Amino acid sequence: MLLSKGFEVEMYTGTPQGEIIGFSDQIVANLDGFVREPDSRNVEYTTPPLCRYERLLCDLVEPRVRLRQYLKTFGDYTLLPGSTLSLGGSDRFDRSDPGNPYHTYIEQTYGTKVVTASIHINVGISDPDLLMRACRVIRLEAPLYLALSASSPFIDGEATGYHSTRWGMFPKTPAYVPLFESHAHFVRWTEEQLALGTMQNVRHLWSSVRPNGDRRPYNLNRLELRICDLVVDPIALLAITALLEARLHQVIADPSLDPLVMSSFPAATRDADLIALTDANEAAAAAQSLEAVLRHWRDGSPIRASEWIQQLYQEVWPIAKQQGFSCFLSPLQKILREGNQAQQWLGLHHAGVDTRSIFMQAIQSMGERERSLQQEICQPLVA
Repeated sequence: MLLSKGFEVEMYTGTPQGEIIGFSDQIVANLDGFVREPDSRNVEYTTPPLCRYERLLCDLVEPRVRLRQYLKTFGDYTLLPGSTLSLGGSDRFDRSDPGNPYHTYIEQTYGTKVVTASIHINVGISDPDLLMRACRVIRLEAPLYLALSASSPFIDGEATGYHSTRWGMFPKTPAYVPLFESHAHFVRWTEEQLALGTMQNVRHLWSSVRPNGDRRPYNLNRLELRICDLVVDPIALLAITALLEARLHQVIADPSLDPLVMSSFPAATRDADLIALTDANEAAAAAQSLEAVLRHWRDGSPIRASEWIQQLYQEVWPIAKQQGFSCFLSPLQKILREGNQAQQWLGLHHAGVDTRSIFMQAIQSMGERERSLQQEICQPLVA
């Protein structure tokens, strides 16, 4: 049985020339389904939890079509790819809601390090302790999803040395987040952080993976993968999601699949060792994505990110096939073969193409891709 899946999609608005310009106040006021971020230059929409990938595809595309049409009422404006202020603007914070005290805290504490665009993938798991085990596994493998999705190699028109500058600079908060042994552990830890002030509210847990639900930390019903850069191609995003879902089916079916059980690190220091390992893996994946050499959580052995993903792909392919969504998993091979968005952009950059030209072409291709998907796939489904 397929798990329910939904996305939180953050996107920049701006010009076809790549200049990022904020319209979130007007968008949120006039379009259903969009919410503001602290900076007005990006805006977020959320897809409802659904099981079928075909419907997910259309729910990713349709809000963008509506948003593009709305932006045209202001002039020649569009949606932009990438997860950072790629061509400029990182010197300022454009507040979307100046009277919001939480936004004030974010601006004063983090500045434009948080003015990024990303994809959060939510997958439904209702049993809270099963959810905690799933979070443990996926947190230690989250660098693989970052490696597949990296799309932020530039800031202010310059290559930064990262494939995911967003995650390289993102202020993970609180600084140390344990591998939660149980739901009770998560509740106790969250209450402690709120009392200490290391978290301003229950949403202020900015780690690669977190348990989510309608009344955190008490009522939980989904795993939220937060590490991914913005993936503008819906087919590529669904392939990454299919890998995540197939892995979660594997975790659900095998109770022994748990880093706290299967890892060979010493029991006395296992939690700290695994956290240190995954922090280093996240940093490596942010820098070099698919080419990064990571350390496997089972025994600390080195493995290239692309090879680890290929191993996982082979493991979970039979599950995806049995569940009927292997056709949505298979485009992952194209990412492994041709490189992620950041690698493709850096290839052009190293060949001498300037960043503005790279982005202008990417903006055009993104719009064409969405229109094609809507016309070929989504309209027939609606009819």
